[in-house]
Amino acid sequence: MRFQPTKIPGCFLIEPDLRRDGRGFFARLYCPDEFTAAGIEFTPVQTNLSRNDRAHTLRGLHFQDPPLAEAKLVQVVRGAIFDVVVDLRPESPAYRQWVGVELTGEDACQVFVPEGCAHGFLTLCAATDVLYGMGRKYVPGHARGYRFDDAAFGIEWPHAPASISPTDLGWAPFPG
Repeated sequence: MRFQPTKIPGCFLIEPDLRRDGRGFFARLYCPDEFTAAGIEFTPVQTNLSRNDRAHTLRGLHFQDPPLAEAKLVQVVRGAIFDVVVDLRPESPAYRQWVGVELTGEDACQVFVPEGCAHGFLTLCAATDVLYGMGRKYVPGHARGYRFDDAAFGIEWPHAPASISPTDLGWAPFPG
């Protein structure tokens, strides 16, 4: 695996070594030793799947506040997304900055989202499945979020959302 740092401290684009043959490919997606060597202390405790039937479905921006902040390892297993990470850590040099990357089921790349960051994505095609490895179990009542179009972040989404939940549309603006 190759760990490419982003401008957000602790956020990485992870490129697997794809072993291709006539059947397709095989790739190792998580190895605690390799993550630790890259400076990432992460042990998945929960795995989630997000199925998205329509192109331009938007999910996010989601996070949980400390002490229940959660790290995520995000990967597309079918389809494609524009994946966004927003740094919400006031002490970070990248505070309120965002990173966006395209992830596809074909390249098997992943994004590691550190604790203290919000996460969201926009599907780029229909029938897109997103797999999440979570560093902390989901705790009902502690989910938080900000609107995908909050001016405090200035995210440049590649398309307007065609499908978004009432919850994601109802998040309060960023206080600042």
